[in-house]
Amino acid sequence: MRTFIDLNCDVGEGAGLDAELMACVTSANIACGAHAGDAATMRATMALAERYGVAAGAHPGFADRENFGRAERMLSPRELHDLVTRQIDALRAFGPVRHVKPHGALYNQAARDREMADVIAAAVHACDPALILFGLAGSELIRAGRARGLRVAHEVFADRTYQRDGSLTPRSRADALIQDEDSAVAQVLRLVREGVVRSTDGPDVKIQADTVCLHGDGLHAVAFARRLRIELEAAGIEVRPV
Repeated sequence: MRTFIDLNCDVGEGAGLDAELMACVTSANIACGAHAGDAATMRATMALAERYGVAAGAHPGFADRENFGRAERMLSPRELHDLVTRQIDALRAFGPVRHVKPHGALYNQAARDREMADVIAAAVHACDPALILFGLAGSELIRAGRARGLRVAHEVFADRTYQRDGSLTPRSRADALIQDEDSAVAQVLRLVREGVVRSTDGPDVKIQADTVCLHGDGLHAVAFARRLRIELEAAGIEVRPV
C-alpha cells in the first residue's frame, strides 16, 4: 500500500483561488503566459508557492487564449519544442521550477500521440534534465519522459471517471465528471491505497498514482481540496511533493 501522495493544482489562470489552494496542495502548475497568465501573474504565483512551501511547476499550453488552450492543434516538431521551452524559461525567470505539466489539449494529445510526447519530453530535458515530467498515468507522455531519462510522475484525477483502458472518459460524455464529493474522495483513496480505479463500465483498472490533480476553478474547489487532504492524512497517507 502506498503511504504518500502529491496533490497538485493548476494555478495562475485567473480563477482567484490560488492563495487558498496553495494551503492545501503540495505542487502548483503555474500558467506560463500562453493559454493564460502573464509576467505579473507568474511572479505573484511563484511568490505564493514559495510562501506556502509548494513545489512550483511550469504549466505550458497552446497559445490559444480564446479557447483557454483546450482546442487541439497540430504544430511541427520545431514549433512544439519552441512552444514548451519558451514557456518553461518564462517561468524560470521568476524562481526555481521543479516540474512540468502540459495543459489542456496539449496534455491530452501528448497522452496518446507518441511523436508529440517525444517532442515535449525532449523540450523538458533540454531546459533541465532534473525537471520532473507530469503526465496522465500510463500514457505516451510518461513513456516518452522515461525514454528521455526524466523523472516522471503518473497523474490521476480526483473528479474524472476512467475507461477500461485506463484513459479518462471524454468530457463530451455525461459521465466524464464525478459530481459527488464523497465518491471523488473514495476514488482517490482507492487509487492511492490499492492502485486501482473502477471504470465506467464496471471492471477495476490498475493505475499508478504518484500525484493527484485537483481542479482549481470549481465553486467548491477549496473546500474539496481541504477535505481531501484531511481524509488522506486521516488514512495515514502523507501528503508531500513528488
